[in-house]
Amino acid sequence: MNRFRRITVATLAGGLAAGIGFKAFARDRGHHGPISAADVDKHLDRMLKHLYVEIDATEEQKRKLEPIAKQAAKDLLPMRDNLRAGRGQAIELLTQERVDPQAIEALRARQLELADQASRRLTQAITEAADVLTPAQRKELAAHVARRRWGHG
Repeated sequence: MNRFRRITVATLAGGLAAGIGFKAFARDRGHHGPISAADVDKHLDRMLKHLYVEIDATEEQKRKLEPIAKQAAKDLLPMRDNLRAGRGQAIELLTQERVDPQAIEALRARQLELADQASRRLTQAITEAADVLTPAQRKELAAHVARRRWGHG
């Protein structure tokens, strides 16, 4: 596979992977457009309510977990929007009369940087939440995630 084709595949695959990774922030399964901060808050409130029951969270844990989840979502939402915009830019670049490999490479690098930033922020939130939970609650949460296939059910 030549260099241009590898770059193109990597850009499109990166955009697709990032889009799938941020699907959890969609309002519902059929929603594919921009999502507002208010919609994210509503979704998180509903998700956290179910989570609290699932892991039998104490009031103190609820008080600590909510800001962790909401701040992470607030931080991740612009990254999701930027990744989405990058997919549109990739399509625009690939449909030009003359394809610019440097522009595609620059876009790929930006998309990877955004995905890395999102991954780091998500890891930080998971670590913070793990510190709030007991080992038994973390095991229950892991079992719940496995049952739901995280983001798919």
